[in-house]
Order: sequence, then structure tokens, then C-alpha cells
Amino acid sequence: MSFSIWGTEQEAKPLSANLQSLVSKVVGSTTPRPAPAQPDVKITESALSEAQIEQLAAIVGAGYVTQDREQRIPRARGKSYFDLLDWREDAVIDVPDAVIAPASNDEVLAILQWCTNERVAVVPFGGGTSVVGGVSPLRGDFDAVLSLDLARFDAIEDVDPISGEATLGAGMSGPHAEIALAEHGLQLGHFPQSFPYATIGGFAATRSSGQNSAGYGRFDEMVASMEVVTPTGITTVGDAAPASAAGPDIKEIFLGSEGAFGVITKVRLKVHPIPETKAYEAFVFDDFAHGVAGVRAVEQQGTGPTVIRLSDEIESATNLTSTDAIGESDAAAPHGCLCLTMYEGTREHVASRHEETRNLLLSMGATSVGEAPVRKWEKGRFGAPVLRDALLDAGVLCETFETATTWSNVPALKKAVTAAVTASLGDGDSVALVLCHVSHVYANGCSLYFTILGAQNDQPLQQWGTAKRAILQAITDHGGTITHHHAVGKDHAGFMDKEVGEMGLGVLRAIKSHLDPAGILNPGKLLP
Repeated sequence: MSFSIWGTEQEAKPLSANLQSLVSKVVGSTTPRPAPAQPDVKITESALSEAQIEQLAAIVGAGYVTQDREQRIPRARGKSYFDLLDWREDAVIDVPDAVIAPASNDEVLAILQWCTNERVAVVPFGGGTSVVGGVSPLRGDFDAVLSLDLARFDAIEDVDPISGEATLGAGMSGPHAEIALAEHGLQLGHFPQSFPYATIGGFAATRSSGQNSAGYGRFDEMVASMEVVTPTGITTVGDAAPASAAGPDIKEIFLGSEGAFGVITKVRLKVHPIPETKAYEAFVFDDFAHGVAGVRAVEQQGTGPTVIRLSDEIESATNLTSTDAIGESDAAAPHGCLCLTMYEGTREHVASRHEETRNLLLSMGATSVGEAPVRKWEKGRFGAPVLRDALLDAGVLCETFETATTWSNVPALKKAVTAAVTASLGDGDSVALVLCHVSHVYANGCSLYFTILGAQNDQPLQQWGTAKRAILQAITDHGGTITHHHAVGKDHAGFMDKEVGEMGLGVLRAIKSHLDPAGILNPGKLLP
């Protein structure tokens, strides 16, 4: 990806007339804030000496460690609103002092032990898609910080089609993994919005949840075992058997650890045959409350769609599910809340699940609007982040965040979060547009995914920092989790005490101390 935007420059899209009109109505006039060209970016000088670079080169080879700014700049930030604003602030950007790309567990171990001795922090790097500050090169009390790129861990090592498992390198991107598995007639089916760029190791380290989670589960549910390198050694975590009662599952220590406990290098995953067919159908509910009830019934009765998501009234009205038509209105379309469903599998299985889900939703008050809205969403589902870049360039505050809660608490949490956003960002004649959808479902609850449009003030970093704290406070005060699938990073770390409690923090710190005694791994992330 380009360093200062989501995706590549070739993917960039200008704001459509409809989206410009929507922004004008909501935000009013704006001050453009374009992203800089890379040669114009001011960065910190490397704190590593020539002798230290030579020592690192002795571990991985001279061609796999560099201090070139063209390599350091793209690994300096992820893709959160904070990250993307940093490039637009015309300030000196803290970047890694060097980038290194090992090719084996032994090389990773040697790097971590060298960094421990030399007081150098290490930030594991996959696709760079973090939206919570997870790859920012925070050096804390260390003398320097090294970006450890996992791109060379890019192979599919073995496939067991009988058991439905495959071992993949942590540096494989989502598309690369699916292409490799397709040669065996298999797929993973994990499609978060970051899919085009995010990596297998990143999915595991953040406990990612893809858009097909209703059918295939979260990524952490797909993981059978992992190879992990820590400063104290190399280990394999997880069981060879499908389940075990041999004490707590050590694998869970590293799932969601965000590189703070160890570097994930290989992941053994549950895979399944490529679906024979797909079916699509969209529905409209009169309001969000009835839509939530319908989606809940589908999940609790287990009718089995691969994808099910529900947009609230505002998100449905703005056409956010169709990236090519955001802001457009269709006078013929029913008003209410749009619910998308998709089904994958054998023809018989798809037909039975589709029919059962359809009949249930119709009985709950839904109206069918055919398959077209789902196909439009599927076609453009990875394109929405690109539009955020155009909005940021135009000086518009645009960001997403998510949470999860029980079904009974959905109305109260959604109301509290919306109030926190509007109170924090409403300023004068401008308003903040708050859109929401149910993105992932469980028998006992769901994830709520929010998108915000608002007016930037003249200090946008501080503006969003204040709003973000108010949002997290509202979430913790009203029974939500601080993150369902975006992870913790640096942006949420200050609320981890409210998430896991002081005892929980003590346990995590003890694990960190045992695995990483010097604290070199991704400092400032996950743990406050």
C-alpha cells in the first residue's frame, strides 16, 4: 500500500457528486488537507550505527536489512484516522530506525536476542493495515526501534485435505493465501475489509473477524496451532488433536497479542472446500429494532447464512453498502433498514439454508428486495476505505470503530455511543453523521460497526483524540467491549484496565515479563 493512504494510488477514487453533496449537507465547507508526496515527508534520523546494521546483516544477509527512507516510511504508520492525519500535519514523523526481513524462525530469534542486548524495540510488521496504531514505531525507553517485516514467511507448507487443515506462512496476504489454497480445491474464506493487504499473521495477532464470520467463524476459531518466536525461545502452541483438556490453551496467549508477546511466523488453519455455489438475497425491515430481532432469530435458530449484516436507517439511506453509489437515493427503494444475506456451499445445502433463512426473516416482518444489493456489496466490499482517503484530502473527519454486546443491550449501547459522538463532534452549525450496522453475529449478541462523518476543526488530531476517549468511555460504561475485531494497539490500550480488570492486566504483564523480559516487543501496544 501507499504510505499515506489505504491501498495504492491506482485505487484512489475522487468523491462522487452525490457524496460531495452529502458531505456539504452534513459538514459544510471544509479546508483541504491533502496527503504529502513521499519526498516531502520529514522523518527522524536513524539511531542505529553502521556497525549495528552490519551485525543485523550478518543474521539475515545484507540485502534484507535497510535504513533507506523508502522502506522506513511505509512501516511508520498503519491506517487509522490518527495515522493518516499524522502525514498531513507537516511534522517530523517517527519512523523505524531500520527495516529487517528474516526468513526463518532461527533468524527471528537471533534478531530478538540481538535487540534485547542492544536495547532496541521491535515492531512486527505484516500488511500494515492496523486501524488502532498497532504498528507505530514507539521506542519508549529504548535506544532505537526496528521494523521486523514478515514478508519472507510467504509459503503454504502443507495441506491436509482429509482433516481440513493447512499450514501457512504468517507473511502471506489474504489473496495470496486463497490463491495457494485454491490449487488444492480449498479456501479459508476469511474476508475482512483489510483482506487485499492484511496477512495471515496479522489476522491471528489481532483476532480478526471476516465478513463471512456467520458461516466460518472468527479467525481465532480457525487457528489449530501456531509457531511463535519470543526473545526466550521458539515454540509451537496449539494442539495436534482437534480438542484437548490438558489445562488452559496456551495458543490463546498469542491470539490477539499484537506482537507484544512473540512473533507469529506460521499458522496452521482449518480450511474447507471451495463452495460449489452461492445464493444472495437482501431484505428491508421497517426499523433497526425489528431488523435486530430478525437477525438475532436467524443466528439463534441456526439457519446458517454465510454472511448476514444489518444496516441502520441512516446507513441504509446513504447507501453505504454500495461503494459506487454512496449518497445516492433511490425513490423506488423501500425505506427502512437493509439486511444482506449470502449463502455458500453445495447446491442442496445453499438452497435449504437460503429457504429457511428467507422464511424466518419474512415471518419477522422483512420485505425481500432481491439479490442485487448483496451483489453490489460483494463487488465493492473492499473499496470503502479508499473513499476515506478522498474525504480526508477534502478535510472531512471520517473514521470507523466497532464494539460488541449482548442482544438485549444493543439499543442502549447504540444510543449511548451515538450520543457520545454527536456531543464530542457537534460544533456550531455542523453535525456528525453516525452510521451503524450489525456486522458479526453470535447466539448471545453481535458486533456494532460505526462509521462517522464530521467537520474537522483546525486541530484534527486533538479533536478526534477527545472524541475517541468519549466513545470508549461510553462503550465501557454501557456494557460493550472496547474492540470486537480491530484489536487494541496504542489507541485502545488506555482502556484495557476497564476491559480485563487489574487482575487481568497483572496476568498479561506476568506473561509479557516471562516471554519478553526486556520488553522489546511492540512497546506501547496492548498493555497500558
